[in-house]
Amino acid sequence: MRKHEAIELQPSPFDAMDSNTGLGSVLPTAVAVAAGAAVVLGVVASGAGMPIILGLIGLFATAGLFFTFAVLAGYVRFGRKLPMAELVSAATDALDTGIMIARRDGDAVYANRTFEEMVGRTGENRLGALQDLFTGEADASAALFRLARAAERGEPHAEEFSLKSGTAGARGATVMSISVQPFAARGERRGLVLWRLHDVTADREREAARIAGVEMQLAQFDRAPIGLASVAAGGKLLHINATLADWIGRSARSVAEQHITFADITTRDCAGLVSSLLQRNDGQSASIDVDLVHEDGRILPVRLVSKPAPDSRAVTVAVLNHAGESAAEFEGDATGARFARFFQSTPFGIAILDPDGRITNANAAFCRMVLEGASGIGVKAPDALCRSATPEMRTAVEESLERVLSGRASLSPIEITVGTKGEHVSRVYMSPFAAAGSSKEAAILYVVDATEQKALEAKFAQSQKMEVVGKLAGGIAHDFNNMLTAILGFSDMLLSMHRPKDLAYKDIKNIQQSANRAAELVRKLLALARQQTLQNEIVNFSEVLTEEFNLLKRYLGEKSELKISSEPDLWNVHTDKQEFIQALFNLITNAKDAMPDGGTLTIRARNVPERETQRLGYKEFLPGEYVQIEVGDTGHGMSKEVMDKVFEPFFTTKAIGKGTGLGLASVYGMVKQSGGYIYPESEEGKGTTFRIYLPRYHAERDDEIPAVKEKKKETRAADLTGTGRVLLVEDEEVVRNFAARALKRQGYKVLEASSGVEALEVMEKNKGKIDIVVSDVVMPEMDGPTLLKELRKKNPDLKIIFVSGYPNDAFKASLGEEDFAFLPKPFSLPQLAAKVKEELGR
Repeated sequence: MRKHEAIELQPSPFDAMDSNTGLGSVLPTAVAVAAGAAVVLGVVASGAGMPIILGLIGLFATAGLFFTFAVLAGYVRFGRKLPMAELVSAATDALDTGIMIARRDGDAVYANRTFEEMVGRTGENRLGALQDLFTGEADASAALFRLARAAERGEPHAEEFSLKSGTAGARGATVMSISVQPFAARGERRGLVLWRLHDVTADREREAARIAGVEMQLAQFDRAPIGLASVAAGGKLLHINATLADWIGRSARSVAEQHITFADITTRDCAGLVSSLLQRNDGQSASIDVDLVHEDGRILPVRLVSKPAPDSRAVTVAVLNHAGESAAEFEGDATGARFARFFQSTPFGIAILDPDGRITNANAAFCRMVLEGASGIGVKAPDALCRSATPEMRTAVEESLERVLSGRASLSPIEITVGTKGEHVSRVYMSPFAAAGSSKEAAILYVVDATEQKALEAKFAQSQKMEVVGKLAGGIAHDFNNMLTAILGFSDMLLSMHRPKDLAYKDIKNIQQSANRAAELVRKLLALARQQTLQNEIVNFSEVLTEEFNLLKRYLGEKSELKISSEPDLWNVHTDKQEFIQALFNLITNAKDAMPDGGTLTIRARNVPERETQRLGYKEFLPGEYVQIEVGDTGHGMSKEVMDKVFEPFFTTKAIGKGTGLGLASVYGMVKQSGGYIYPESEEGKGTTFRIYLPRYHAERDDEIPAVKEKKKETRAADLTGTGRVLLVEDEEVVRNFAARALKRQGYKVLEASSGVEALEVMEKNKGKIDIVVSDVVMPEMDGPTLLKELRKKNPDLKIIFVSGYPNDAFKASLGEEDFAFLPKPFSLPQLAAKVKEELGR
């Protein structure tokens, strides 16, 4: 290439001009000088301008003198102006990066001196020279091909690769970086491409040296005798050394990939302490004793030491193994190590207090149970223990603490409520640690979780209450239902003998309605005692809600809106359909009372798989497959005090005479008797929701369900008259008389017996002439189940219907596989006739 001589440029008021610009500037000046000369000559010729001439000559002499000094000093120099192309060429030649400007097809326009030195030759085909340089270098040739294609397309691109043979003038392997950058240029329609060629070997060597130094530091970090961890906000482990990885049985890579946190490698009690340690931002170092959990479940007692760095998002934590040589504090002190291990691993809370009643040390269980995971160091014991306690509890704690800090023993433990909502109960034991004023450790607290024990006590008290109610209800149910059966039965008979226009018809109807209300009251009593008779069948709640929608809507009233939704393919359950509908009405009754001005009642049914039930967290709830029925209103809601008593018998918030307090109690009993659960959720001003969970029913044969339904439809469609010989066994004469008259009116021949022994005698006299036996369960001399066994000895196929005020579950177990039908008392005339007709038709 053409080389340019070096010309120094200095700023001057007299810049030299080239041939093109000088003519335009000098010509006007020459004209002006000529004109001035003419004027001067005219003045001289007139003879009057001699003084003026002398003055001008002096002025010009002075200017000439100054101009001469300026030239000698270098302020004025003469030369030609440097062309821009030569200036750019000189600048690029001084770069250590090879520069080549070419067209898109590879035709080179310009290349600097560095490029030619690196390529090794000059000439017009500079791209070809570059290709020759990479001959035998597969990676380099492939990279150059990609660069040429990118330049041809007008796209920027960069490549970096190694050359085994090196560039021209270089020894050994080199690392080259080549890039192409298209740019627009005047006169070039497709533009030009700037090629940059740079030797980055030295840069890569420096990087390799830095990496080797980092790797050496990491190796020292991994081989440290203590565990080291870099922890981000939230406890996430960013990096751990090999020592800590070995202690927890995980690799450093798996810790990073699985986003393991400190809480994942510590025990549940210690997780809160670790979180509190990592959240410190006071710049002071702190330490706690915790238990690490190996992946196989083994426990390792350690001490965590942390000091947050200012303006850092990560915290470095040192982990000292109490069982190893890193526990310098416990070297030669096996007792201290064992105490620290015991202190942290106890399942109950322990805290040590100073003479002022402040916490100086606390184990992980204490922090979890009382402080919700916070450290609590320096906090006064009453403030820590009574965060959600009542004023009475705080007074008791302060009085007991004052006694203990004075060196006297506490008389008895104190029960406190803990948790954000006071949902847990703990017992606090206090003991003086040393004589008052003689030590920094004045007292010790022990905190035992009593939540489960209190729940068991409440459950036991409730079960005792339900047992008493059950015995009471069961004791009166038999006699009371016998009387109601007679009242209802004779009312039906009287109504059938009177027309609606008769004067006595209305009175008889009132008697019947009152008897039905009394029967409903007995049913509720038996339901809350879980002794009611359930006629269980296969039920699909999606069908039930669809069938009962209009009735439920009318019952709710026009002020409120009823919304019903059901999940497709809803599972079946095994329960009493009518009792479930009655439970819905009881829940709707409470919703109506909670929405006097109207609102929205929503009933939803959906499947709940076992995995979801495992996350519910309800007390006494067994995971499994359930159908959930949710009944929610937008009423005024319930307080916590009301929620705690909502299922108690005879508890009501209604005015006197407006409710019995048995509605929700009977719902609870019905759900429990069906093997399910019911849980309320309410907030004052936001409404109440009851969630019922009933176990999914798995049918052994899919064709059983439609067959039962079809049979019931046929039974209901048939009339109640029939023929046959019926043996009626009932110790209550009034009930026996009603039942006998009712069956005789339907066309049956009825034989009567007042006890089981008498029934056997009747059967002996009428061998083979009895079609069906209708018998009470509880009778003197011989009860119903014993009678059935005696009758089946001689007539195994004899059909038997038991009638009783007790649930059939009370005696069904004693009959084993014996087949029988059951009709609960009280029953009406049509119900008795229908049951006999149904059994004879089987």
